[in-house]
Amino acid sequence: MVQEKLMEKDDWQQRTELLLGEEKMNRIRNSHVLVVGLGGVGAYAAEMICRAGVGRMTIVDADTVQPTNLNRQLPALHSTLGMSKAEVLATRYKDINPDIDLAVLPVYLKDENIPELLDVGKYDFIVDAIDTISPKCFLIYEAMKRRIRIVSSMGAGAKSDITQVRFADLWDTYHCGLSKAVRKRLQKMGMKRKLPVVFSTEQADAKAVLLTDDEQNKKSTCGTVSYMPAVFGCYLAEYVIKRL
Repeated sequence: MVQEKLMEKDDWQQRTELLLGEEKMNRIRNSHVLVVGLGGVGAYAAEMICRAGVGRMTIVDADTVQPTNLNRQLPALHSTLGMSKAEVLATRYKDINPDIDLAVLPVYLKDENIPELLDVGKYDFIVDAIDTISPKCFLIYEAMKRRIRIVSSMGAGAKSDITQVRFADLWDTYHCGLSKAVRKRLQKMGMKRKLPVVFSTEQADAKAVLLTDDEQNKKSTCGTVSYMPAVFGCYLAEYVIKRL
């Protein structure tokens, strides 16, 4: 019985190895992934990467769990209200894989501290799930300058049709306000390299977009259905896992 339980414990990554192969799994185990933004999209991306067996991960988010997060965000429970999203998820991910080398940074990224973040860690991939324009674009800019592979999430808010979620180059996206804003900012920064992103071709529901003055660094907020950010997060995880 003890032997069977040990085999069951050791089997959780073997199921992924059956699909991806031993060589691929070894690369995943020896990889370091940075996930920035742990809201509706980023937390799911990080979890799927964790469950795939990645050896090292750094997660970054300064936010705490709020009641408005309950409809869509992985760390959001009534029991976690007011707690750090990064710390809640760190406990969860360590419970999934106790052997993961996990760095937890509950900090708000600003332009000036992004270069230091990228220089101290030897990242094999970056997942950008930031929804604030300035740090999002600066992270993309600095990652691309350093030739660190990065995949970025565009807007999942005000959309509801998962069949219209796509991978694309940022410069080929449409029907996405966040993509448009990111393109405009990157052009001003002198960066127009190809950037893989996840976006939706669906037209945003104008009724779901509201102006706001109570969210940090945001002029508007979007209504979001429970499943849409999770789908975006799974797309991001797929992109990373297949390319490690």
